[in-house]
Amino acid sequence: MTKQLSNGYKTLLLEIKSRIRSAQYEALKAVNKELIGLYWDIGRMIVSRQKGRSWGRSIVQKLARDLQAEFPGMRGFSSQNLWYMRQFYAEYHGNQNLQPLVGEISWTKHIVILAKCKDPLEREFYIRMARKMGWSKNVLIHQVENKSYEKTLLNQTNFNRTLPDKIRNQAKLAVKDEYSFDFLELMEDHSEMELERALMAKINRFLIEMGGVFSFMGNQFRLEINGNEFYVDILLYHRRLKCLVAIELKAGVFRPEHAGKMQFYLAALDDRVKMREENPSIGIILCKSKDKTIVEYALKNTRKPIGVATYRIVSVLPKELRGQLPAPNQVKKLLSDLI
Repeated sequence: MTKQLSNGYKTLLLEIKSRIRSAQYEALKAVNKELIGLYWDIGRMIVSRQKGRSWGRSIVQKLARDLQAEFPGMRGFSSQNLWYMRQFYAEYHGNQNLQPLVGEISWTKHIVILAKCKDPLEREFYIRMARKMGWSKNVLIHQVENKSYEKTLLNQTNFNRTLPDKIRNQAKLAVKDEYSFDFLELMEDHSEMELERALMAKINRFLIEMGGVFSFMGNQFRLEINGNEFYVDILLYHRRLKCLVAIELKAGVFRPEHAGKMQFYLAALDDRVKMREENPSIGIILCKSKDKTIVEYALKNTRKPIGVATYRIVSVLPKELRGQLPAPNQVKKLLSDLI
C-alpha cells in the first residue's frame, strides 16, 4: 500500500468510526427516550387508576410480580421501580419546566434526583447539568451530595461584567462558592504546596469535584515574560466553555492582592497561550476562607473574569445558606442557557 493510499485509508477509517459512534450515540438516546416514555406512561396509568381507590403498596407489589412473569427478559418492573414511575409522573406532570426535560437523562439519574432532591428548581438544575456536562450516575450522586446546587448559586464572580453574553451564564454555573476536597488526606493546617501535591495525587477526584468537564493542562504552568518566569498553580481547560481556567491556591484567607495577581496571569494566558477561536481565559482563586464583602470590592473593577471560592477538607454546608439562595425567577433565568 502506497503512502498516499495509506493516508487516504486512515482518513476514511477515522471518518467511518466517527460516524458509527455518532449513530450508536443517537440510537442510545432514542432508546432512552422510548424507555422514559414507557415509564412515564406506566406512572400515569398507576396514578389514574389509584384515584378514588384504596390501592396501596400491596397492589403495586402484585402488579410488579405479574409484569415480571409476563416479561421475564425485561428489567425495571420491581415494585420499588413502579413506585418511582408513579412518583416520576405525579411530581413532574404539569410542571412546565420539568416535564419537557424527562427524556434528556437516563432513568437511573432520574431516580437519584427524585430520591435526593425535593425542590423543583433543584431538580431542574441537576437534570440540565447532568445532560449538559455529561455527568455519569456516580458523578451526579457526588454533585448532589456535595450540594452543588447551593454552592453554584451562591458563587462570587465578576462574570456579568467581563464575559460575553454567549457564555456568561454557563460560566457562572461552572464555578462554585465552595469545593469539597474531603478525598484528600491532609491536616487542617497545611501549606499551599501540600494542597497542590495532594490534589495532583488525586487528579481524577479533583476534576470531578471541579465539575467533570475539565481537561488537565498542567500544574506550576510556566509563563515566561521578558526573561521572567511566573507559574500558574493549576491550569485546566473547560471543554464546554472552550476556555483556559487558571486556578490559584491559597491556604489562608482571601486578600485583595490575589485578584491583581490573577488578572496578570489571565492577561498573559490570553496573549500567549489562548488560541484565536477560544473564549477568554477564566480565573478561580481557591482559598481556605473569604470575607464576601472584601471579595466584592476586590472584583468590582477587575477587567478579567475571576471567581473566588473556598475549599473544605471536610464538606459541611451550613443550613442557613439555603435561605441566601437567589429568588426563583433569577434561578430560572440562570438555568435557561442549560438547554
